[in-house]
Amino acid sequence: MDLFNKCHFALLDEIREKNIYPYFHVLQSRQAPVVQMEGKRMIMLGSNNYLGYTENEEIIEAAKQAIDKYGTGVSGSRFLNGTLDIHLQLEEELAKFMGYEAAMTCSTGFQTNLAIISAICGKDDYILNDKENHASIYDACKLSLAKMLRFRHSDMADLEAKLQSIPLDAGKLIVTDGVFSMRGDICKLPEIVALAEKYNARVMVDDAHGFGVLGEGGRGTANYFGLTDKVDITMLTFSKSLASIGGCMLASKKVYDYIQHVSRPYIFSASLTPAATMSALTALHCLEKDPERPKRLMDNARYFQQGLKQKKVNIIEAPTPIVPIFTYDTMKTLAYGKKLFDEGVYVNPVIAPACVEGECLLRTTLMASHTKPILDEAIEIIARVLKDDIQV
Repeated sequence: MDLFNKCHFALLDEIREKNIYPYFHVLQSRQAPVVQMEGKRMIMLGSNNYLGYTENEEIIEAAKQAIDKYGTGVSGSRFLNGTLDIHLQLEEELAKFMGYEAAMTCSTGFQTNLAIISAICGKDDYILNDKENHASIYDACKLSLAKMLRFRHSDMADLEAKLQSIPLDAGKLIVTDGVFSMRGDICKLPEIVALAEKYNARVMVDDAHGFGVLGEGGRGTANYFGLTDKVDITMLTFSKSLASIGGCMLASKKVYDYIQHVSRPYIFSASLTPAATMSALTALHCLEKDPERPKRLMDNARYFQQGLKQKKVNIIEAPTPIVPIFTYDTMKTLAYGKKLFDEGVYVNPVIAPACVEGECLLRTTLMASHTKPILDEAIEIIARVLKDDIQV
């Protein structure tokens, strides 16, 4: 059989034919509450720009100055010629802000999970993985060669049963998203930490969607629960709350030193560009100067949730800025997404395998910079569009 025979998606052909293809829309402006997309005004409810920093002039100017000073790229890995003084400054300040001994930056969030898990876990170790964890965690488990055991989403009885099946003296890492990106729910971190202590396991939290959102001044999920000292590794990304791109591991100095010297995804990847580094660093400074900004984000999320509920829109309520709207059926989900796009509201249709078949949804996300009039406009459009039993 020819290798390329697999390069065919029946579903892709069908949704293109029905004109409900939802991907790769072209943005023609900054990420903001209202954007220009493919020549039209669009209310943006599909971005992870939680704190609204991508249009912050202080951050934009800092990125420009970084290019003037350091150039456009580093042309090498951190291990060799690619370490800048601003990389070290960003790591030092992030570690201090988050309450860890050390921080290690990577060029993307996906790479960060690969770098951590593939280095810290080996073929004789076990990784206990929440079923709804991010795809990068699953790929990191494959790269690590450790035995991966999935437990049902936030099901602590199932997690304990999995832990009981592992030798007590084996290396064990429990990995969970802090905030789950599709439904917006928060992990059961106190119970996870208790089980880790009971069964001699380590804990890692992927806080891509928790950093800048939860905790004191946006310090994330572990801080939210008062458990920073109990979470061995926290991972966070810069592409959401810090208006840049990249990722970071926060851990002890011992773990930091080890991963920096053995992690292939880290050693063999070019380091963060100067502009991306300075954008993240300046965004962190902005957050430190405005610790109430995450609260304004959550005020917007609650306002949006209440508005949709009043309009009888079927949402999943969660204490985060991720507000999923259940649409269930794959084709209807894509059709509703297309109709909303046509009406000037951008949302993310979520279908299998990103969710369970039959539980498809429209994923909406809020920003601290959304205004009440913009949210009111979006609520009205969403309620009107979803009122129709759309036929596909």
